[in-house]
Amino acid sequence: MTGAPPLADLAADAAAALAFLRSRPEVRSDAAGLFGHSEGGWVVLRAATGRDDIPWVVTSGCPATTPAVQERHALARYVQRAHANSRSAVERVLALYDRLVEAGRHDADFATAAALVDAAGAPPGLAYYWDGMDDRLWTFLKRKQDHDPVRDLLGLRCPHLAFFGGADPLVPVADSLRALRGAACHPSRHRRATLTVEVLPGTDHRLRLPGATEPAPEYLDRLTRWLRQT
Repeated sequence: MTGAPPLADLAADAAAALAFLRSRPEVRSDAAGLFGHSEGGWVVLRAATGRDDIPWVVTSGCPATTPAVQERHALARYVQRAHANSRSAVERVLALYDRLVEAGRHDADFATAAALVDAAGAPPGLAYYWDGMDDRLWTFLKRKQDHDPVRDLLGLRCPHLAFFGGADPLVPVADSLRALRGAACHPSRHRRATLTVEVLPGTDHRLRLPGATEPAPEYLDRLTRWLRQT
């Protein structure tokens, strides 16, 4: 595939925004760090990796897996709920999803991907992933699907706080925790790159409890406490 990885493009934007913020006279430039929610976590990790001038990074609901693995997890959860845990429905949709991911790795165009979906009978469960898909979105997804955040985690040179919702249906939390632990214990990890993980039980992708419209109360408490101590 040609062109720069889209997350690298977004990371450059984040770095530029941070530089602008630090140029403001009312801002303590040495205290300004990076915060990213969901996919934004991948972006800020890429923006911070290898830099000595970033004092901290916070990610919220950010998988420590590739986008392809994260999307597969979310798709499986969706199909399980929509089809009353039908194993055959889940297997059919995931098999098609895997074919689409592989097609993306071979730089298949949108018409080729759409033909794969049509040939499989466009199973309804795929709608979570496929609805609204067009040439532009397909190109973006296939370019980022194998982005590996672990490489950026290994390159961090600052403290990292990672929040997860314990009941997040979109993020493979257990897999993410294993990846974070592995990166934190890697011998090449910078001594300043400490890791703090907060899993808030019962909360969703936006760290909200059932029926709530705002993050769980302890979220802001733990975030502000960590920032003050960092």
